[in-house]
Amino acid sequence: MTELTIPLIILGALGDSINPCAIAVLIFLVTFLISVKKRGGKLLSIGIVYILFVYLTYFLAGLGLLAFVQKLEITKIIYNIAAIAVIIAGLINLKDVFFEGHGFSLAIPESKKPIIQKYIQKASIPSAIALGIIVSFFELPCTGGIYIAIIGLLAEQASFIQGVFYLLFYNLIFVFPLIIILFIAHFSLSSETLNAWRKKNKKGMRFIMGVVMILLGLLMILT
Repeated sequence: MTELTIPLIILGALGDSINPCAIAVLIFLVTFLISVKKRGGKLLSIGIVYILFVYLTYFLAGLGLLAFVQKLEITKIIYNIAAIAVIIAGLINLKDVFFEGHGFSLAIPESKKPIIQKYIQKASIPSAIALGIIVSFFELPCTGGIYIAIIGLLAEQASFIQGVFYLLFYNLIFVFPLIIILFIAHFSLSSETLNAWRKKNKKGMRFIMGVVMILLGLLMILT
């Protein structure tokens, strides 16, 4: 079985953090705030609240799953399922890099995008809270494979208390790119530049995420 280490946690969290879903929603939110002249402190406060609730929701979801798995003593089953699931998710992400729009994709469902758009256009602290919670659940199809794989490792090799600290650390890395994007937008970038960056790097992010998923899954199976 793969040994649970800090470098492995960091690798998984970095792969998870480079996801187009949460990043795209933050960029759309920031772009809208800039377009309605809500820059400066207003932009920063709404963006921070959004990131905070992405962090809290993702952390609490992971904590609940960890407790559930350990309580039912099905850690070995979850470990094996997670290893296979993360490889499949990685392959789907790589497919989206080279054959975008063909077949099944890991993305926020089209039917849910109007809900997200509605909260973006409200541009308030309460709407940022709702966005953080909603996006965290909607983005699980994008990167949830890595998170479940890490939780499988935690359930098998760590106590619940140790798992709490690992998940706090994991999710801090998970939201780090969002923090960087927010502060760059706050101090310099225009909304056009942000959108251009997102479109240019979308496939690159999916490629890195897919490779990390496959490597993590293979590592879990082969060791």
